[in-house]
Amino acid sequence: MALTGSSPKSEVEARSVLTRLSERLATTRKILARGFTDLLGTQQAPDAEQLEDLEDALLQTDVGVEATAQIVEKIRTQPGPGGLRATLRAALLELIAPCEQPLEIPETIKPFVIMVVGVNGAGKTTTIGKLAHHLHTQGHKVMLAAADTFRAAAVEQLKVWGERNQVPVIAQDTGADAAAVVHDALHAASARNMDVLIVDTAGRLHTQSGLMDELKKIRRVIERILPHAPHEVLLVLDAGIGQNAVAQCEHFQTAVGVTGLVLTKLDGTAKGGVVFAMAAKNPLPIRFIGVGEGIEDLRAFNAPEFVDALLPETESEPAG
Repeated sequence: MALTGSSPKSEVEARSVLTRLSERLATTRKILARGFTDLLGTQQAPDAEQLEDLEDALLQTDVGVEATAQIVEKIRTQPGPGGLRATLRAALLELIAPCEQPLEIPETIKPFVIMVVGVNGAGKTTTIGKLAHHLHTQGHKVMLAAADTFRAAAVEQLKVWGERNQVPVIAQDTGADAAAVVHDALHAASARNMDVLIVDTAGRLHTQSGLMDELKKIRRVIERILPHAPHEVLLVLDAGIGQNAVAQCEHFQTAVGVTGLVLTKLDGTAKGGVVFAMAAKNPLPIRFIGVGEGIEDLRAFNAPEFVDALLPETESEPAG
């Protein structure tokens, strides 16, 4: 990760993030290196058996068939200087670099509406709380809309995040019409001159057609009140579920037109490779990744940083 020109404080912060990300990708990294650690440090071109070992390792970390085929083919046909490690790093980075597109809030749009979707358990409401903190610390006036009215816990959780971040929350009783909550929130955000309105939504399983119909209804309400909104449809995905994340993305994009992703729960699994699977299948912008449980642990996705954490340039770099 290039740190040239960074201030001492920003350099320390960057290294801290890399260390935390490296820790969370430790399992993925160990599987990726298993069986060909010695080969990673050599200058020789890999033979067929070694390429097969690499292919197996990539599939075990949920890189996916399509992405694995692209990576292995690149290594087979374009061996570069520096050995397999350098070539593999370059192939991984080339695959996910297009997904590095930070979320930008233009000053010309008020309120900028972010509709957040995802299944229960992915960390959606917690992500909203962290996102509110992130935007609030950047100087944006933020409001939250508790449109996940099916779960009392979701409404209460969002209110807690609102208090913690000192941002207003528009909510109604459990079971209220979610579209009505969004209607009220849009008018309130406009009246109070808010910069950003973040809309929480229900997260029952993506295979339930009723949920998708509800999300479509919420989107129609937003569009009717505020043309060209929502300006961002953010899908929160649990990276630990591997290839199921790819399927979820397809379902939600078909229903509501996903424009960006947040990947949570990278820690404790071997599934970190799903980032590459998603990049190969549907290279949507990855806006943020979770690097911890703290309120400040929602970080803008940085492709070189991610590859550094997964496969350091040398074994002496952070290894978790």
